[in-house]
Formats: sequence, C-alpha cells, structure tokens
Amino acid sequence: MFDDIRPYRDDEVVAIIRKLVKAKELQSSVAIYTMPWLYRTLPVVARFLVKVSLWLKVHKLDSVDAVQKEMAKYLFRLIRKSTHGFTHSGLDKLDLSKPTLFISNHRDIVLDPALVNYALFEVRGKTVEIAIGDNLLAKEWISDLMRLNKSFIVKRGEKNKRAMLAASKTLSAYIHHALTDNKQPIWIAQKEGRAKDGVDKTNPALVSMLLLNKPKEQSIADYLDELNIVPVSIAYQYDPCDQDKAKELATIEATGSYQKSEHEDIRSITRGLVGNKGKIHLAFGTPIQGEFSDSKAIAAAIDAQIIANYKIFDSNQAAFDCLRNPQIKINDSCPIQPRLANLDEAQQRWLLTMYANPVAAKKGLAL
Repeated sequence: MFDDIRPYRDDEVVAIIRKLVKAKELQSSVAIYTMPWLYRTLPVVARFLVKVSLWLKVHKLDSVDAVQKEMAKYLFRLIRKSTHGFTHSGLDKLDLSKPTLFISNHRDIVLDPALVNYALFEVRGKTVEIAIGDNLLAKEWISDLMRLNKSFIVKRGEKNKRAMLAASKTLSAYIHHALTDNKQPIWIAQKEGRAKDGVDKTNPALVSMLLLNKPKEQSIADYLDELNIVPVSIAYQYDPCDQDKAKELATIEATGSYQKSEHEDIRSITRGLVGNKGKIHLAFGTPIQGEFSDSKAIAAAIDAQIIANYKIFDSNQAAFDCLRNPQIKINDSCPIQPRLANLDEAQQRWLLTMYANPVAAKKGLAL
C-alpha cells in the first residue's frame, strides 16, 4: 500500500546498493568533492575510482541497519569535525520505548534529522524514519540513497487538489502505521522548507495532515496519544548556509521571486555538512497531550515548546542587539561579524534577522 513512499526494506538493500554504485551522477557528485582536480581533467577516471571505492565500502551491506551504521561513521565524524560541541537535553524525561513523532524546527536539509539520530544513538534509542519532500529527490539516485537511510517521501508536486488530498491521506496513514504497527519513531519538520529567516512556526496544515487518518469517532486527545508528538528545538550557533539564505531572502525582497540554480540543493546539503556550525544544542520537549479545538491550537502548542526550549547562542543575541540598537558597532570582537563579509546592506540585514528572530520569539517581539 505504501510502496511508492516508504523506506526500503532489508530484502531490497543489496539490489539498490548495486544500482547506486553504478549511478554515474552519484559517482560524479562524489568525485567533484573528493577529487575535483582529477574530475575536471579526467572525469571518466575519477568516476571509475569513485565506483571502485564505493563498492569496496558497501558491497557487504545487506540490511538497512548495516547501511545506517556505515553512513553514521562518516556523518558523525563530519558532525564532530564541523562543530565545537554537540549537546542535547530532555531525552532522559521521555519514554523511548513508546514510538515517538518528533516534530522540529528546520534549519538544515540533512543535519536536522541526523542530529536527532545522533542524540538517540547516544542514549541507545531507535533511529527515526525521516520525512523528506519529493522536491529534493529530483534525481533517482538521491531518492534511492535517502530511502536506504530510512527516509519516506512526502509528495508535494501533485498536479491538482484531489491528487494532493489523496497523497496527504496516504502520508497520514503511513505515519500512523509506522508509529503504531511498526513501532518506528519518526522525524518531520514543522513546515515545508527550512526556516531561512529564523522564524520557527509550525504549519497547521502539517497537523491537519497528521489528523486525516483519525477515525471520526476517536477524540483528538486519544489520537494524539497514539502519535506521541514531541517537539524538538534545534539550535546552531552558526549556519554554514547563512550567506546563501540571506542572498535568497534579499533577492525575493527586491524582485519578488528567486530561481534556484541547478544542483543548488545538493550544494546546500554539502555546505551544511562540512561547514563550521560552532556549537549545536537539541532540546527535546514533552509529548503534546490533551484535547484541542483544532489543528491551529495543536500547532501553537508545538511552537510554544520549540520557542521556549530553543538555546540562544551569542550569535543570536549579538544579531538581535545590532538590529534593535543601530548605534551598536559590529567589530572584530562581535561573534556575528565574520558572517557579514562580502554581503551588501540588504543581505547583511537579512543575515542578522535570521539569527535574531529566535531571540525575538522568546521575548514575544517582532523585528
């Protein structure tokens, strides 16, 4: 029933790995970042070397768990190399024996759910299935790679409202099925796309989708108990993609639109993984429980926890202070100063805004 959106199963792993190793676009993507000079001069040789290297590393993998353990080696090493410390709080207060739907704010395409898994790994919890939009899966090899890593597909490109409703109902049923039947925890972002302006607000439509599978005779409170929604606040001291986001927001402000370049999402993923993030903190909230009037009320309850638990770093406070008091000079001692290099005035304002908005949210202010 869910074959077109679910993650791959153990019995599919070997065939998908063989397919991925042979994918020329995957070979090229790896070669561009691991051997750029050779790829520019001898692309065929570079792709061949990548193919051999990949095969040596993955040919023995025969289960989803084995794939995740192999990927975790590189991902966790990247996190350690590109951060100045990773901390988390709140997991000790949760019953991890009960499958949980983690709903978090969204800063980074790949890292946000990876960090949730990292935290769960440290307390020996079960890794999450990851909701990922089909807009990020334009290439078949990307879709295969993500579905090998326990990702399921959120269809956003359906052509009409009827098809979108059908896709939403299927997604809602799958999430409930994964949680209650498969006992599988899940991660999903609080809204479509990253919060590039730093405003963390849950889309009530997401909650409405989750409730589509609720039987009419069942109360919202009982269904929420089955979903076991736990808000998660993800805070990065520095965003490796902050300048790109600032340029995009400034362009939209000036022209009304922004056109992504080819492979822009892939570059954002790579920059987010390898770029300096400073310190990172994940704060896990408590389950959303009780009777609510509608989806907006549930979304507001999620937001309240994400904002309250969000860790404010010096970069956030400095940006907030600069925007609220124009007389403050941004000098070399200011933690946000290096992030503003090579940006024009509008772009600098947007970059400061994205860092300042979490502080404003905690204070109940608008920038």
